[in-house]
Amino acid sequence: MSSGKSASYDYLIKLLLIGDSGVGKSCLLLRFSDDSFTPSFITTIGIDFKIRTIELDGKRIKLQIWDTAGQERFRTITTAYYRGAMGILLVYDVTDERSFNNIHNWIRNVEQHANEGVNRVLIGNKCDMEEKKVISREQGQALADENGIAFLETSAKSNINVDEAFFALARDIKKRLIDSDEARAQNRPAASNVDISGAGGMNNTASEYLKKNGCC
Repeated sequence: MSSGKSASYDYLIKLLLIGDSGVGKSCLLLRFSDDSFTPSFITTIGIDFKIRTIELDGKRIKLQIWDTAGQERFRTITTAYYRGAMGILLVYDVTDERSFNNIHNWIRNVEQHANEGVNRVLIGNKCDMEEKKVISREQGQALADENGIAFLETSAKSNINVDEAFFALARDIKKRLIDSDEARAQNRPAASNVDISGAGGMNNTASEYLKKNGCC
């Protein structure tokens, strides 16, 4: 399977966090990558990223997760990253109705800039703040159903459903790109099943996707 025995992962998946400023994208990423939380509000300047390697179905999956700035002035920078994303987390704040309403605009950005068929999940963050909650779970689920995407409420502070959100998205991507590619590879002559990724084993369709979309 792997072209390099020293490779620390089998597949590389690029994810993108998008949503309004202040909804907790950076906190979600920090919780998932470092299992830590900061109560301080830190504005992302342009774009940042973290890496975490997980295991799915016996395969090591390296997740490269890009955290985008929500402010309008950074929008032209961040939209360039849509094209290479294999999965996108659309985040709103359950205590902020405006951030929820703006998800429609973020979905439109995905449709305009991301690859067709990109996996998506809707995230209602800060669900631990029950007393300040203005967007119900039912509203979040209805919006997700309307757009045909998965939905989870999370809390970076209380570590609720954070791992579940990233793992679920990674699993969907693996099923869409990697498993289907491996199934096709089994029906090809052995000579055509060549690892060209340099990422420890992603071949043909999935690796070509990454090469074409600049994921490194």
